[in-house]
Amino acid sequence: MLLLYTSFQALSPLSAPLLVFCLLAQSLWHRAPPHKVPLRSPVVLVFRLRAPVVNSQTGPQSSTVTAFSSSASISSVASLSSTSIQPTATPQSPIPGVFPATDPSNPPSVQDTEVPDFAPAWSTAHQKAQAQIANYTLEELVTVVTGIDALDLVGRCVGNIADINDWPGLCLNDGPLGVRLADYITAFPPGINTASTFNRSLIRTRGLFMGTEFKGKGVNVALGPMMNMLRVPEAGRNFEGFGADPFLSGEAAYETVLGMQAGGVQACAKHFIDNEQETNRMTSSSDVDDRTQHEIYAQPFLRSVMAGVSAVMCSYNLINDTHACQNNLSMNGILKEEFGFQGHILYINLLRLKNTDWGATHSTLSATAGLDMTMPGGDTGVAGLNTFFGDTLVEFVNNGTIPLSRVQDMAQRVLASWYFLHQDSPSYPAVNFNANAPGDEATNEHINVEDDHFTVVLDIGRASIVLLKNVGNALPLVKPRSILLAGSDAGLALIGPNEFPNAVGDDGILAIGGGSGCPFTIFAFQPLEAIQIRARKDRTTVSWILDDFNLARAGNMAIGTSAALVFVNADSAEGSDRTNLTTHDDAEQLILAVAAQNNNTIVVTHSVGPLIVDSWIEHPNITGVLWAGVSSSETGNAITDVLYGAFNPSGRLPYTIAKNITDYPAQVSTLLEIPYSEGLDIDYRWFDAKNITPRYEFGFGMSYTMFAYSDLSIEAVNDTDNAQADLISNWEAGNASPSGLGSSTALWLHRPAFQVSFNVQNTGGVAGGEIPQLYIQMPPSAGEPPSILRGFSDVFLEPGETQTVTIFLTRHALSIWDVVSQGWIKPQGTMTVQVGASSRDFRLTGVIPL
Repeated sequence: MLLLYTSFQALSPLSAPLLVFCLLAQSLWHRAPPHKVPLRSPVVLVFRLRAPVVNSQTGPQSSTVTAFSSSASISSVASLSSTSIQPTATPQSPIPGVFPATDPSNPPSVQDTEVPDFAPAWSTAHQKAQAQIANYTLEELVTVVTGIDALDLVGRCVGNIADINDWPGLCLNDGPLGVRLADYITAFPPGINTASTFNRSLIRTRGLFMGTEFKGKGVNVALGPMMNMLRVPEAGRNFEGFGADPFLSGEAAYETVLGMQAGGVQACAKHFIDNEQETNRMTSSSDVDDRTQHEIYAQPFLRSVMAGVSAVMCSYNLINDTHACQNNLSMNGILKEEFGFQGHILYINLLRLKNTDWGATHSTLSATAGLDMTMPGGDTGVAGLNTFFGDTLVEFVNNGTIPLSRVQDMAQRVLASWYFLHQDSPSYPAVNFNANAPGDEATNEHINVEDDHFTVVLDIGRASIVLLKNVGNALPLVKPRSILLAGSDAGLALIGPNEFPNAVGDDGILAIGGGSGCPFTIFAFQPLEAIQIRARKDRTTVSWILDDFNLARAGNMAIGTSAALVFVNADSAEGSDRTNLTTHDDAEQLILAVAAQNNNTIVVTHSVGPLIVDSWIEHPNITGVLWAGVSSSETGNAITDVLYGAFNPSGRLPYTIAKNITDYPAQVSTLLEIPYSEGLDIDYRWFDAKNITPRYEFGFGMSYTMFAYSDLSIEAVNDTDNAQADLISNWEAGNASPSGLGSSTALWLHRPAFQVSFNVQNTGGVAGGEIPQLYIQMPPSAGEPPSILRGFSDVFLEPGETQTVTIFLTRHALSIWDVVSQGWIKPQGTMTVQVGASSRDFRLTGVIPL
């Protein structure tokens, strides 16, 4: 179909009416994978997509794609894409203390159970945007939605929208870890470590500090957070996201968006949707059934919309054979209609910036499927065609292919997001750096926006470290007589912290992954430096060898030392996937060489994701393992604090560590049709469903102390406001939620419905933090995995101290997506609550009083 689009574009916009018909018919419906039940009966159109592809799991795939008609519950393309947006996405009026009218600059606190109502703020923003564009010409409307490359201009940001009269235009810049290609900024910990904390306050603070830095540099749209799922353990960008569970990823996305936008910048949730590997990311189709899409891959984006996210970036892959950025069902049907998203959807053109995440539009007609902005605006890859939007979009409107009202809607959405974040304020900073020429002194004003943001980098660094093994209380270290540090990961790179462009390379301490999401690292504290400072205090003799290959020397140096610390890592970057789940430089051999000579060997691992550790994890001389992830510039200090007990480890694995790579439900695929045949059973859900024993389960993490759980209580929350009582009664009766604008983000689905309380006591001898986790076990009728995460908290306790922990459950958390009725439904039967310390360590059991 891409060839068809390209050929039509190359001929003339006058040829577009037939293309409109083809695109609209196709994108009204995703082709369901053959083993799944389609939602609607096939009608309308059949056309040839591409040659047959052999799928090793399901056999030869047909090269004929059937398009389906839309049901009444999801409006036609014309009504969804060409009509001006309704300013309010929910009929429910604000309710103080429950559903308060909320401005993005002042979100509810992390402790609040309120569901923020951004509808009034969006309504005001859209009214201002509508007034702003009232007198815009067609060319000016198109300018609002087209990057300046289409005008042969060069801006100072990664993406730029030109100014129009008194409107200053927009600066869009990477990325999910901080302001990329700028100085005097903070390189924040990647999403994977942030999720490892299971700590909402730290996640929110990271977002807030990041948002203030983007604003301080004059950026309007920050291209993050990234929230794709860790479906494939080798995927190159896993470190940018929030792990392998949709609930954890959704809550991390929610807190991050709230924080970033409180800081003043427009957050951009990416990549929508099913962009789960780098291999063939521009040409492969993620074939996902409707239920899995809603319950797994769309969950972080739903929570982002509930957090008031201003922008969403569509992805490069195809979804059930339709490109994500011209997929009507995903963009119009799910995001704008079902979720009630009121901001703008953008894409970024990979053809201009190689190995980055620009590049997902293939047709001007993407506008009819819901795309609102194209970046950077030029380079279509089609001979004779400079831009898919710009002049081409003007021509499509003038010849009647695309209605003017749709372009007005696109421009209104873009401007409304600008007003929503109060970026019309005279005090909003102008762009003061140059991402395209960082060394240009004329355009880089060197504005320092760092403040004391290193504090949250250190806090997340410490709180994200997972203690995997601790034999005989080998940790924390207590004034050891002598220690050895072995491995290049213990020290600095040979050339500064930014030796490799975009951090695509591995030398010395691994603090961050690589690609367009990675900012400059201003400094890096490596373990060797931090540990020596502590060793001087303890009068400890320190020796080190930073050569990963001199195994004999490393082993000999380990002889007789009080402790031998081996530092290893595993890197990845955007643009490619890992080819294995082993360490850089085959450092497993270094671990074994040292362990052979020292009976108190402690392994510290920096990794972008899971590794297979079974070749060494059970070695009798390996007494301790710290899983440090990638926590950015303060990682040396964070590791030292945990090694010596200044910080009691409380991090938890946001994914499963398997015994064998084949134990995972999915690996990197080279197929152009990638079947998501595991359905709902990703990561720990698969291990539970298939009764596979992992090496370390999702949510696992040890402490230097111990915790006891008791006194579980589960009771319904009594709503006194009677809001949406009819919808609640409908759900309680076992009926599906009605469809419509904002139906999946409605208040009644997401307000607290049940309160789960229990006590946690520190029964050990030192203070520490515990991460209680709540899992739901659905009745067999639900067809769900055995256990699914539906809540978590963090609690810090002194020795002997007991605290009551309360976790609220929503109706959405207790629902499944019904593909027939296209709504959320309560499964019939008993729902069990399991509370404990991981996905396989349950301490308390109860039943929800439905």
